[in-house]
Amino acid sequence: GGGRRLRFRVEAGAAGPVKVLYLPAVDSTNRWAKAHLAEFDAVGAVWTMSQTAGRGRLGRAWANAAGRALYYTAVLRRPLADPAALPLYASLALSRVLGARYGIAARVKWPNDLLLGGKKVAGILCESVADGRGRAILCGIGVNLAQETAMFEAAGLPHATSLALQGVQVSPQDDAPALAEALTGEFGPAAMEEFAARGFAACRDAYRRACLNLGRRVTFEGGAGTAIDIDPEGRLVVETEAGLTRVFTGEVSVGGIYGAVNAETGAPPAQN
Repeated sequence: GGGRRLRFRVEAGAAGPVKVLYLPAVDSTNRWAKAHLAEFDAVGAVWTMSQTAGRGRLGRAWANAAGRALYYTAVLRRPLADPAALPLYASLALSRVLGARYGIAARVKWPNDLLLGGKKVAGILCESVADGRGRAILCGIGVNLAQETAMFEAAGLPHATSLALQGVQVSPQDDAPALAEALTGEFGPAAMEEFAARGFAACRDAYRRACLNLGRRVTFEGGAGTAIDIDPEGRLVVETEAGLTRVFTGEVSVGGIYGAVNAETGAPPAQN
């Protein structure tokens, strides 16, 4: 993948400089970050508003919405007590950032999709990578800012929405850089200190409050029941007729919410 660097910013951070790069267009921000790992220290990010070859979970359809969405990847080299819980932390971080900018309360669909008005407005895909300096985790985040319904329908994504479709006043050209900056702050040394040291326990209470699965009927591979809790490992606890089940992977659908969405936790797989 490629892309001309247009913006370059370095800030002093407790764990080294924080670099945020803007690309006018790129095949995938995760792929670009993977190919340019050497440019990043403890934490950094790359973002674009035109991503031409992104991917979703389970190889689901990808639709580029040039100028109408934020495509962002954070690069984290710092050690994490519980790297498998990073997607859950990221969903909360994104919810905070959207709340601060727009005054909205996006809900988390376990493990890491953000919903507004019962439809998906943002998604997260984390992966583990390595170079000669050690391991890093890439946290890819896509936020639908101003796509129209026809764009989602054409892409076969009837359960997706954008902030604009939900009545939020957006200005993509102003909002995308501001959201990228704010998200990078959420992955910075100060904001992540407690999560880095304690893992999911550091954000479990906040996650429970944001999670719309709880109290709802859910269906998963092998059973169905009522989601009643998120356990200390970040698994969805479901009360079934046979007793309590802890769901940590597979398809989970939520009654009254759009169709089944793949739900994976566990260590992010290494990507070549």
